[in-house]
Formats: sequence, C-alpha cells, structure tokens
Amino acid sequence: MNDDNTIDYYLKAAWQSAANKYNQIAARFGITQATGYVLIHIHKEGTPVSQIANLLGVKTTSLSRILNNLEVLGLIYRETNSADKRSVKVFLTELGKVKREQAKDVVRKFNAYLDEHLSQEERAAAIYTLKRINQLAIQYKPEE
Repeated sequence: MNDDNTIDYYLKAAWQSAANKYNQIAARFGITQATGYVLIHIHKEGTPVSQIANLLGVKTTSLSRILNNLEVLGLIYRETNSADKRSVKVFLTELGKVKREQAKDVVRKFNAYLDEHLSQEERAAAIYTLKRINQLAIQYKPEE
C-alpha cells in the first residue's frame, strides 16, 4: 500500500492545505488558525476551559499554554467559579471580540469560495463521507 492512496493520507493533505491557508490569512490579523478557532468557540457568557479542550481535542493542561498566550495578547480573560474553584470560564476581551469576528469572516469567505467551486452534490457527498469516516474512526477497534 502506498501512503498516497490511503483515505487518511487525503484527509490529512486536505486539512493541511486548508489549515496552511487559514494560517497565511490569520497572520495578516496577527493570529494563527488555532487562535482563531479558539476565539470562534468562546461564547458571550463565557466558555468552560474543559469545553474548549474538547473542541480542540487536547487535555486541559495542554490548553493552558494556548490560553496563557491569548491572555498575554489581550484577547481573553479567565474567571474562576467562586462555588467551584476547579471550574474556570474563558471570556473574550473587546480586542478578542474583534479578532473573533475577523476569524469568522475568514471562515465564511473560505467556505463561500469552496461553495462556488463545488456543486451541491459534491458538497453533500463530501460532508456525508467525512461524517461517515468520523463515525467509523470512533467505532474502530483494532485487533490486539
């Protein structure tokens, strides 16, 4: 089997192309693709650190470095729940809200570009197939 004829090769290649493009565009706004992704998922009423970690697929301990950087950049602030000191919510600063809107705009424009170049059938088939691959990956149990 060649690496370039496996499904996961094409998944990774497509995602890397998209992520690299997002990073090139995000750099114009002084952020990264990962930063934009985090900012997009922080809600007005705050978002628990654990929820952000789940979205990114990282442990909360790994997320703290990212959040520290976002705090240093003045994009977020954290508040600890007074009733449960283990629970921390992340909120956007005014600058963070601006950067989130810029990130959302980049995502909207990229997806509009894809929609212009894919038929409705291609788009629907791609989404269906990616959802199915995700489902199968979750269900997969390798032989021991």
